[in-house]
Amino acid sequence: MDGFESLVGRLLVAMPGISDTRFEHAVILVCAHGPDHAMGLRLDRPAPGVDLKSVLAKLETPAPDAAAQRAVLVGGPVERERGFVLHTDDWMAPDASMAFGDGLAMTGTREALAAMVDPFAGPRRAVLLLGYAGWGEGQLEDELGENVWLTAEPDPDLIFDPDYAGKWSRAIHALGIDPAQLSGQSGRA
Repeated sequence: MDGFESLVGRLLVAMPGISDTRFEHAVILVCAHGPDHAMGLRLDRPAPGVDLKSVLAKLETPAPDAAAQRAVLVGGPVERERGFVLHTDDWMAPDASMAFGDGLAMTGTREALAAMVDPFAGPRRAVLLLGYAGWGEGQLEDELGENVWLTAEPDPDLIFDPDYAGKWSRAIHALGIDPAQLSGQSGRA
C-alpha cells in the first residue's frame, strides 16, 4: 500500500462526538498496525468490579494485598475475555512478548500476570487489560480521514497513570488543544 504510515506505539485520542459510544473519551495505544489491520488497547476504562488481585486469585496465582488497588482495564470490545498485560520492555517473556513503540511490550500469558506483582523480577510498570480494539483493512485510516481520532505521541506517564478519568483531557492538552474548543461535528472541507 503506497504511502502507508504505521501508527504502532502512538496514541489515538477520540474526538468529541465520536459516533461509537464505546469509544467516547477513549485513549487507545496502537499495538499493531499494518495495511490490513490495526489493534490497540484502551487505557482509560476500568473494568467494573474487577481488580488485579481478584483476577490472580481466580488463576490461583499468589498476589500481594496491594494488587487489590490495581484496576483491570477494558482494553476494547473485541475478545473481552482475553487478557493482555501491557508493560515496559524491561521484562519480556521469550516467544510470548511483543515489543513495540518506545520501550513498551504486550504479553498475553499467565507468566506475565505473575510478573506484574513481582517487585524484583517483573516489569517496572504494567497494567492488565481485557479485550482489545480492532480495525479491519483500511478501517482505521478511514476513521482518521473522517477526523474521528487525533493521534499523539505516547507518554509512559499517561499510559500507566491510574488517573483513568483524566487521561483523555491530559492527552488532548498534551497536543496543545483546549478540549472546550473541540467540536463534536466532523466533516470535510
